[in-house]
Amino acid sequence: MKLGTLTHPRRQAGLPAFTLVEVVVAVGVLGVTVVALYLAFSQGFGIIQLARENLRATQILQEKTETIRLYTWDQINAPGFIPATFNEPFYAVGSDTNTGLIYSGRLTIGNAPLTESYASDMRQVTVEVTWKSGDITRSRSMLTFISRYGLHNYIY
Repeated sequence: MKLGTLTHPRRQAGLPAFTLVEVVVAVGVLGVTVVALYLAFSQGFGIIQLARENLRATQILQEKTETIRLYTWDQINAPGFIPATFNEPFYAVGSDTNTGLIYSGRLTIGNAPLTESYASDMRQVTVEVTWKSGDITRSRSMLTFISRYGLHNYIY
């Protein structure tokens, strides 16, 4: 008696292959990874740009504050001698056609909020800078005190 053999083809051993499900899962994982990398780079560049804008704002504040400290007491108290508002570009060195980010500033000089006997010999100076970063308006400020017998007496 002869037993029948199986008529369906035998799978050849040693030739592995990926199934359709494995390929779809791999493409999904690759897609998620690419999207995550894109978002990471995009977020990183945004953070760097914001840091650059903040740094430039700080430079403008320091420049205005240090310039104020070099004026004489009479110049500080003269109405209109120091402009109350100013505009500065993002790129400090540039052409007049620079249409990039512009910082708007305001400088306020008032009496120092002191009760000591020397309060009349001091002024409080506040420098504020605002700029538009995307859809968000950002601002920074710096406050200092100027004395009648301050730094300018050592320079003149």
